[in-house]
Amino acid sequence: MDYDVLIIGAGPGGIFTAYELTRDTGRAMKIAVYELGNPLDRRKCPIDGEKVKSCIRCKTCSIMSGFGGAGAFSDGKYNLTNDFGGSLHEHVGKSRAMELMKYVDSINLQYGGEGTKLYSTANSAIKQMCLQHGLHLLDAQVRHLGTDINYVVLENLYHELKDKVHFFFGTAVSAIRKTEGGFEVTLDDGKTVKAAQCVVSVGRSGSKWMEGVCREMKIPTHSNRVDIGVRVEIPAAVFSHLTDELYESKIVYRTAKFEDLVRTFCMNPHGAVVSENTNGIVTVNGHSYEDPARHTDNTNFALLVSKHFSEPFKDSNGYGESIARLSNMLGGGVIVQRFGDLVRGRRSTPGRIAGSFVTPTLTATPGDLSLVIPKRILDGIIEMIYALDKIAPGTANDDTLLYGVEVKFYNMEVELDENLETQYRGLYVIGDGSGVTHSLSHASASGVHVARKILSDMNHSV
Repeated sequence: MDYDVLIIGAGPGGIFTAYELTRDTGRAMKIAVYELGNPLDRRKCPIDGEKVKSCIRCKTCSIMSGFGGAGAFSDGKYNLTNDFGGSLHEHVGKSRAMELMKYVDSINLQYGGEGTKLYSTANSAIKQMCLQHGLHLLDAQVRHLGTDINYVVLENLYHELKDKVHFFFGTAVSAIRKTEGGFEVTLDDGKTVKAAQCVVSVGRSGSKWMEGVCREMKIPTHSNRVDIGVRVEIPAAVFSHLTDELYESKIVYRTAKFEDLVRTFCMNPHGAVVSENTNGIVTVNGHSYEDPARHTDNTNFALLVSKHFSEPFKDSNGYGESIARLSNMLGGGVIVQRFGDLVRGRRSTPGRIAGSFVTPTLTATPGDLSLVIPKRILDGIIEMIYALDKIAPGTANDDTLLYGVEVKFYNMEVELDENLETQYRGLYVIGDGSGVTHSLSHASASGVHVARKILSDMNHSV
């Protein structure tokens, strides 16, 4: 065997697998990590900081791929909860999942996150206020590292690992094959690498690749959901009474019209709206920094509606992709619209955006989201904005900006046991690529869980 453990993907799951494996200093293990993207210091979007509104579709997106995964340039929010962020607890148990997430939090603090704030919804009067208006605040503790501190933590983790783990960047894996003694991985250049155990952690951007692997290896999968919505940008003062106490408030609303669930997601106080590229499709996201010097005057967050298809149509991600592609076709990338224009049934123009009291933090194309987002979903988002206006007056102002579309793609859920192991002993699938985790904390925790299982098996085989 070339390696004891081969890890595919250097996102949170892959990083924490490697980290936990290297904690066993009494064992000389050969560990390799193959990553499609670049090292952290070479992850640079070519249009970042440039006055270019549309993605130029690089072969490998530096925002989505590379050391740290898609979460490297996120807001660095680690939600310590089983209420959202994935279904890891359904595999490992609720107490075990929480223990793993708290362990990950302690490592983040050790490697540069010390001094960052841990927010909590416990005993919050905001929860009561939400209930009075038909809104539900989910329970969680939230460690906010910020995009800047998150980068520092990742940088420090890489320096910790680089002399203990063989990293191969800019290297695509084309196939995995079970062998008598372990697994053989084929690279895009035709070379093969053998390992006793293999951990797959390819993230959401590797969803199509993961589907192909499961199909070739006959690993059972189940369809998952897709989240479709918009990113809302408002003056930070409107939500300050929520963000000052909670930072990340996960609020769920059941619409009166269709009884669909609409939820807030990825809240970024004093943050900026950004675009991202997933498999050649440009969507919208947001982030913020811990450093006050880098704060903006705005807060942004997503409003999302989940759609899950089963019969006869099963391709939830394909449905989301078609909506995102329509947005890209009409706007050349991300579309922005004033809330007042949307409810009046008219498109936003450059003049109306320029005259808005909310200054956009992302250069996007003024347009009409009603031509892109299905009516049922858009009706639910509008209803949610009016509901949020009751607990945060000003949310439904005419000048509130809506960016679209925001789509959260989820991998089909890979059939895994309590060890996150497939039917092939020694082949694990973790992180968001498994369809089991949907967050930084859950993905990182899944890596720790699998690493401990691998170490336990090795100790028992001695």
